[in-house]
Amino acid sequence: MKRKPKSAKAATKSIVILISGQGSNMHALLKASLPCKVAAVISNRANAPGLSIAEQCGITTEVVAHDGHSSRESFDTKLATQIDNYQPDLIVLAGFMRILSPWFVEHYKNKLINIHPSLLPAYGGLNTHTRALQDGVKIHGCTVHFVANDVDSGPIIIQAAVPVLTDDTPTTLAARVLDQEHRILPQAIHWFCNDQLSLSADGRVLVSQPQQPDCALISPQI
Repeated sequence: MKRKPKSAKAATKSIVILISGQGSNMHALLKASLPCKVAAVISNRANAPGLSIAEQCGITTEVVAHDGHSSRESFDTKLATQIDNYQPDLIVLAGFMRILSPWFVEHYKNKLINIHPSLLPAYGGLNTHTRALQDGVKIHGCTVHFVANDVDSGPIIIQAAVPVLTDDTPTTLAARVLDQEHRILPQAIHWFCNDQLSLSADGRVLVSQPQQPDCALISPQI
């Protein structure tokens, strides 16, 4: 009797992480036992502290400095050339403080994700925690999303919400949100690498077999 051939094991996906500074979200990814290979960490700043953390973890690092480029497109072309050397399945913006050109976004369409410190679409851009406090919001948070041409836009993958406390400062609120960033960014990559993410016809992210808690977060509590 002939035996059926064993199904081929899915190839392990690889990711490239882009950073500009401390790299705390990058470090959270390196500690998360992701079902993928971290092919490289690339920064646009040679003095980014996150580069040293990646090197200590045995990850290849590169610097593609944005200084000296005559245009955003020129820098993005150089950056894409370096990224493509690794042929990644996914590029993760983990505190990468550059606005990317439409060409770059299209080049990595549905393969480029970002972590942002607010509950998008609210508070895109910078100073999200200060703006949230000034507006008196009671719930704040963070978002992982696929990148689109408009800054801090694109299909949302996962969000986490935290209460805003009466004595919060931008620093204390940022710390509470950052803890959640370190939880949801690895989760989003887990889903991507396990082929659990898809886009609906109207451009929304669908997650196969996600946990769907039906409880509400109400702040202040009632």
